[in-house]
Amino acid sequence: MCYGDEARPPAPPVQGEVGDHGDFVLTSADGTAFGAYHAHPAEGSSRAVVILPDVRGLHSFYKELALRFAEAGFHAVAFDYFGRTAGIGERDEGFEYRPHVEATTPQTVTADVAACGAWLRERTGARTLFTVGFCFGGSMSWGQSALGEGFAGCIGFYGNPARVTDLVPRMRVPLLLLAAGEDFTPVETVAQFADSVRAVGTEAEMTVFEGMPHSFFDRTYADHAPQCAQAWDVMLSFMDRHTPA
Repeated sequence: MCYGDEARPPAPPVQGEVGDHGDFVLTSADGTAFGAYHAHPAEGSSRAVVILPDVRGLHSFYKELALRFAEAGFHAVAFDYFGRTAGIGERDEGFEYRPHVEATTPQTVTADVAACGAWLRERTGARTLFTVGFCFGGSMSWGQSALGEGFAGCIGFYGNPARVTDLVPRMRVPLLLLAAGEDFTPVETVAQFADSVRAVGTEAEMTVFEGMPHSFFDRTYADHAPQCAQAWDVMLSFMDRHTPA
């Protein structure tokens, strides 16, 4: 598990007013209903983000992260992976996520991401969409570079390249790889993955947060505050560069 119930996402550098937000249900192309959470900037925006959670699925950290992205000026939807196997429900720390993770595939994740993206475009008018994922979701976010449609960039924290290495030849959307220096996935492995993506002609920007552990992007750890601020700066800079004029 990447984040426990006590974890909280850090605030973005610019904190605007949040408008409508809350839990709702989406339906994937195969008819699966799955849980999601939406948040919107009060003044509207032409940009949006689909948030791919860690192995536990949709829980409090990612709902709050959707709010933080709304503060930063993005419409946001965070979603749960496990509608096909666990139905719709709370994913507290006691949730036995492993069997459900094993039942997911890049294709089912992509179908759910697509439903989130379609909802954002239809309901908000957003024209530029990004994906942002963490741990398992970091890998799946990178995978959208090959499997997703209509995204301007795909961002992943703490991802394991082994989950999506076979997709590299098909990757066409720019990637941002945010790697913790003391993560259980070696930095060298992430760097090799980035090189393989560049070799097929696709941008792969990588930032290493030296000395940081897995899940460092968490404001409850005061010692991580500078790295959290840096991560926001790197993400927002990447998103600005890949937003059409």
